[in-house]
Formats: sequence, C-alpha cells, structure tokens
Amino acid sequence: MSDEEYHFESKADAGASKTFPQQAGTIRKNGYIIIKGRPCKVVEGSTSKTGKHGHAKCHFVAIDIFNGKKLEDIVPSSHNCDVPHVNRTDYQLIDISEDGFVSLLTETGNTKDDLKLPTDENLLGQVGRFYY
Repeated sequence: MSDEEYHFESKADAGASKTFPQQAGTIRKNGYIIIKGRPCKVVEGSTSKTGKHGHAKCHFVAIDIFNGKKLEDIVPSSHNCDVPHVNRTDYQLIDISEDGFVSLLTETGNTKDDLKLPTDENLLGQVGRFYY
C-alpha cells in the first residue's frame, strides 16, 4: 500500500483567504463579522457576565453588507469568529454611456470604464436612488 501514490485534486474553494479569525470579545460596533455565512457590519454589540456555565457571551446585531438584512448571533467571548477582509473604494461618477457602461474616476485620477449598469429594473432603481 505504501508503493501507491494518491493524488487529490481540490475543486472547491474553502474561502479561507476571505476571512480571518478574531476573538469575539474584541469585535466592536462598526466592525465586521461573518454571521450565518454572510459578511456583516456590527451595529450593536454587548457582552454578558460570566455565568454558571463558565463563558461570558457576546451578543451581536449586524447588518448584511450586501443585502441590508439584520442578523443576530450569540458567541462565547473567548471563542474565535470569522471576520471578513473588507475593502471599500469610492469612485466619482463621470458619465453613463448609451450602452449602459459607466465611466468612473478613481482616487489616483485614472478612469475605470469596465462596469455596466444592471439591466434589471429593480436593481437599476436601487442604484439610481443614490445619484438623484
């Protein structure tokens, strides 16, 4: 059996590079946390006292950063939680072409022209409310 070589091919992404562990007791308001597999921004956090069973508990109320839904979680304060790597980049809108592509100005003064507005009317309405 030791003469045979086994080759395993990984076809799934574990997503490990998208998050990092952080102790629950150190996560504060306006920080980020993964709740139910969704990246969220913490809007309220509280820690209870150590109880009869040994662990202080952290109660998090957070808003999903993509769909705006409110999520809650309770975690022992000494345990690790997954925290997403979050990078936010703001652009200034320069123009919207007739074919739906937007021209954006980056912080360095360059333009970004490879983004297209959504064609779904519901999504387009959500995007439009930020610019009018």
